[in-house]
Amino acid sequence: MPELPEVETVRRGLEPAMVGKRIAVADVRRPNLRWPFPEGMADRLTGARIERLRRRSKYILADLDTGETLLIHLGMSGRMLIAPPRNNGAKEAARDMLGDFHHLHPAPEKHDHVVLDMADGTRITFNDARRFGAMDLYATEIGETHKLLALLGPEPLGNSFDESYFKAALKGKNTPIKSALLDQRIVSGLGNIYVCEALWRTGISPLRKAGDLSGKRIASLVPAIRQVLSEAIESGGSSLKDYRQTDGELGYFQHSFAVYGREGAPCKTPNCAGDIKRVVQSGRSSFYCNTCQR
Repeated sequence: MPELPEVETVRRGLEPAMVGKRIAVADVRRPNLRWPFPEGMADRLTGARIERLRRRSKYILADLDTGETLLIHLGMSGRMLIAPPRNNGAKEAARDMLGDFHHLHPAPEKHDHVVLDMADGTRITFNDARRFGAMDLYATEIGETHKLLALLGPEPLGNSFDESYFKAALKGKNTPIKSALLDQRIVSGLGNIYVCEALWRTGISPLRKAGDLSGKRIASLVPAIRQVLSEAIESGGSSLKDYRQTDGELGYFQHSFAVYGREGAPCKTPNCAGDIKRVVQSGRSSFYCNTCQR
């Protein structure tokens, strides 16, 4: 599943193609993905202008001039793809075609479930082969009281995620630190890959109880988490299976993994003679060095 860096990369890719632009035609090609689409979604999107494109945790939020927000979750295999019109004059032609964009793009493919034809001729497609993604429309004014956002913890790249908050959030936690970091109520947007990488950078074992960590070690995780996420965003995220950027390109951060997916490989910590181990925690693989991570 795409994690925060992948979702942020997609948001940044969509921004120039969507913000300030109007959706000329919205084509919702099935009744549901993970959950049913909201009633009248195609009609509610058609004609709307996108005012702002935000990210909250692993959700992309598009604020519309209609007073509604389009929520997008990529799920396991979802992709947001951008396609320019097929000819140079298409942008002008699109304005005069009364919504007929079929000549500007190839026919949608099997797993193209939501197609947004923008007024300038650009096509935005939500493609999801496994259909674990989701979309919703809700009144922008309700903010983070939306059921999918209401319980989320602070953003790890935001100001509210700091040492004092993190120490208080982990105090008395009897769960492993790996599980605590994956708890979206404690900190939002983190997933398996980047938690493994941040724990390696701080020398903390994923097996350690969160409540047993010293304040100093907890504090060291804050900049490590920020750093690994920022580096991954700059690399366009990590492509392991289905993830692609909006232009179809792969992310590249997987080439920088220190522990994730490297079971049996030597640890990259200087002067460490250990190898990377793999254990399963709550059904997910944790990769770490049991020599230098304590």
